[in-house]
Parts: sequence; structure tokens; C-alpha cells
Amino acid sequence: MTPPARIGDPIAQVDTPALLLDLDAFEANLQAVHGAVAGAGLALRAHGKAHKCVEIARRQVAAGAIGVCCQKVGEAEIFVDGGIRDVLVSNQVIGATKLARLARLSQRATVGVCVDHPAQIEALAKALREEGGRIEVLIEVDVGSARCGVVTPAEVVDLARAIQAHAPMMTLRGLQAYQGSAQHKRTPQARREAIAQACEKAAAARDALQAAGFACPVITGGGTGTYGHEAASGLYTEVQPGSYVLMDADYFANEPDPQAPVLRPVLEVLCQVISVRPGQVVLDGGLKAFAVDSGLPVPLADGWRSASISDEHLVLRTKPEATPRAIGIGDHVRLLTGHCDPTVNLHDWLVVHRGGRVVDVWRVDARGALF
Repeated sequence: MTPPARIGDPIAQVDTPALLLDLDAFEANLQAVHGAVAGAGLALRAHGKAHKCVEIARRQVAAGAIGVCCQKVGEAEIFVDGGIRDVLVSNQVIGATKLARLARLSQRATVGVCVDHPAQIEALAKALREEGGRIEVLIEVDVGSARCGVVTPAEVVDLARAIQAHAPMMTLRGLQAYQGSAQHKRTPQARREAIAQACEKAAAARDALQAAGFACPVITGGGTGTYGHEAASGLYTEVQPGSYVLMDADYFANEPDPQAPVLRPVLEVLCQVISVRPGQVVLDGGLKAFAVDSGLPVPLADGWRSASISDEHLVLRTKPEATPRAIGIGDHVRLLTGHCDPTVNLHDWLVVHRGGRVVDVWRVDARGALF
């Protein structure tokens, strides 16, 4: 697959639709978030599911991340192949083939995985007996997302005993306590309250483990929208932000937390105008270029709004009572995606630019790594 740009090209020569990554903004966000987390005395485990890019993961580790998270075994394999030596699959893994791959991967890097049911532990143990390797296991606690995770402290202790029965090929690292639904609560107070409730549940799980004689060295969680609250809790030992190195319109819809660093937009989608009529233009990027689960993309063009989207087209129309910027055939329009993670998964390349010119092109290495 040919990249949409060459190093040295001006942005105007980038083929479209393309993902643009502003390197100045990327580096500023990286420094701000890593500095804030380090200043709070926590570890940062960057979430690779947002960008799926080995080069970004390498830069996150170089900036102090202890490793990366991902959601799929295929993502973990790609990051390890790219030189990342500590990877947590912050998800449950089921299926003999996937578990065999995970066991083999653990022979080349430090690998962790989450569980919330005894059957997962038994299936993982079978794979480790057959393939070899050693896996670090985190018990996932449902701290408010109502998705994966156990609900009661008693369940946490039962899972810890099941993990202990398979030592030393399987060891208990601690707790996964990620409150995903808190990331996009719009006010700082709402996010703070959600994480306070998450901390209560995570603390109860930790206390139950310790009362039963188990160590709990790691409590991990926290995303781009809340990592500061987890860092200030005195409970969490590491946080897992991912979108901070990209950002999207949904995150910018949050009311900023005055105690958190101000993050800049990094990721944009560059499109080209292919059709015009009075009050309307059509761009060459549609559902195959943008994820729209968090709303239509936001054009960075004064006086224009996204009106509709289809497979290959995005229709922009003028805003009422606005003086729109003049746009004609062949003109470029930059847009913020509503949700960065699934948008990145639609593209093969990130076009990295600084000062109006392309300085690099990074492959989205783990695009489509769904299993």
C-alpha cells in the first residue's frame, strides 16, 4: 500500500483522505501527560488501542511509559515484534488459538492479561501447560462501567485463589480497575465523583485480597479523561491513558479540568472537495475514513458544518447566519474526528507534519488486529 505522502511534501500535496498527525502537538501532549503522572509518583502504561502504531508506542516508552496496554492478542504481538517489552492485554482473552499465541508471546516479553471468571483462568492455564511461558494476571473489577469485571470482593478472592493454584506459570499482578464510562462525563465534578466511586470499589477489592493473604502490588486504570483523579487517589499505582496523543472532538466536548494539563488537537483527517453547489460542498472521505459513533466529524473551516455522511462522501453545509469560508473544487478541509480510536483503525498511515510539511509517515501497524 503506497503512503499518501512523502517526506518533505507540503500538506497541500498529501493525497486524500489521509490522517494527519501534528508532531508539535503530539510532543506537547506527551510531555504534559507523562510529566503530570510522573510528578504524582505513578507509572504510566500507555494504551496502544488508540493509535495501533509501533512508532508511537516506542516514543511513549522513550518518554517514560513502563509499557503499553492493548485489547487484543494480535495487537500485543505487533507491539512486541516492534520492540515493546511489557504489554498488558487489558481485556479478557477466550479461545484456544488466541491463548496459545499469548502463551508463546509471554516467552518473548512481559505479558499480562485480565480475568473475571474461573473458566478464563483454567483455559489460560491449559495453554501455558501446553505452550510454556509465564503470564501475569490482573483481576478486573467492575468499578462502574457495567461491562467486564467482577462485582464483589468475595469474587476477587476466589479468582486470586484460582490463579495461585497455577503458580508459577501464572502470577497475580493486581487489579484492573478502569472506569471507561467516566472518560466523557462532561464536567470535572462528574468525572471526579465517578472516580471516587471507582476508588471505593477498587479499595474494597484490594482490602479483601490483603485480608486473604494476597499481595496487590498493582492497581491500574484511568484514561485520558480521568487519569489525574486516579493519580491523586492514593490508591492507583499506574494509569492507562491512550487518546492523549491523538485527541478527538468528543474529548474536546468535555469541560476542561483546571487541575489537568491542557491538551492540543493532534489528529486530523485531511479531505478534498470533489463537488460544490450553493451552500454545500462534498468531501472525498466518508464512513470508510471516519468513525461516527461519537458524532459526525467537525470541519475546521469557519461557517461550515457536517450535514451527512455515506460510504465515500461527507457533505458539508453552511451554518445559518454565518459567513462561511470560501471553498471550491480541489480545496482541502481538515476535520476533527468524533472518536480517534476507531477512525485510526480505518487507515494504513499517519502522515506526520511539522511547520506545514510532512516530516515522516508512520504505519498503523495493528490496523485490523481484531483477534
